[in-house]
Amino acid sequence: MSDRNPLVTRSPDVAWGATVFAGTRVPVDTLFEYLAAGETLEEFLHQFPTVSRDQAVGVLDQAKRHAREHVPA
Repeated sequence: MSDRNPLVTRSPDVAWGATVFAGTRVPVDTLFEYLAAGETLEEFLHQFPTVSRDQAVGVLDQAKRHAREHVPA
């Protein structure tokens, strides 16, 4: 996604300033908490229908790229 259509946003007025999926009040951390607890992406999307599949997959892709780029050699 481009900067014109961000995957995530942060505002002190939304969700106590947490990073949320753009256009929602769902904290990004919630996705990682669901996955860490053994839940599926489908279950997360079912529980948080304001988050699109593209947003969730995009955040996971960004996290994967970040992990690859920031691992010490």
